[in-house]
Amino acid sequence: MEHEAHAHQHTPAHSPVHTPAHTPATTWAVAVQATLHCLTGCAIGEVLGMVIGTALGWGNLATTVLATVLAFFFGYSLTLRGVLRAGVDFRTAVRVALAADTLSIAVMELVDNGVIALWPGAMDAQLDDPLFWGALAISLAVAFVLTTPVNKWTIGRGKGHAVVHRYHH
Repeated sequence: MEHEAHAHQHTPAHSPVHTPAHTPATTWAVAVQATLHCLTGCAIGEVLGMVIGTALGWGNLATTVLATVLAFFFGYSLTLRGVLRAGVDFRTAVRVALAADTLSIAVMELVDNGVIALWPGAMDAQLDDPLFWGALAISLAVAFVLTTPVNKWTIGRGKGHAVVHRYHH
């Protein structure tokens, strides 16, 4: 949006997160890229957590909690890896990852788990059941679609993945 781009031009220069040189353009392409990054970490954690919990015969709540914790872990880990490669100290990198990914991962997990919880039979499907994998894939796709506008909104305000972007230049 022209208005959003214009707003960035008047952001105070002393704010490193908001400077035009460090904030990516607020486009759908940038939002999709940020959401794909988030989806990668969430999907790794979700799939691993669901497979572990289901294979061990855990109940739905324990499996969902494990999958969600692992989704946050892997989501943050992917961001940490990139920020640490840029030469940032670990403590700062953790802060950047938390600032960049928390809202995105939370929305993605809320939607993903909500779809699975509402899908008839999905919570009780086993690893060898196509319903398990189908519901999981569709829930992640729905989460991606609904999280992308959230990322566009946060990036447009110099938050979310815009915080990480300054370390990639």
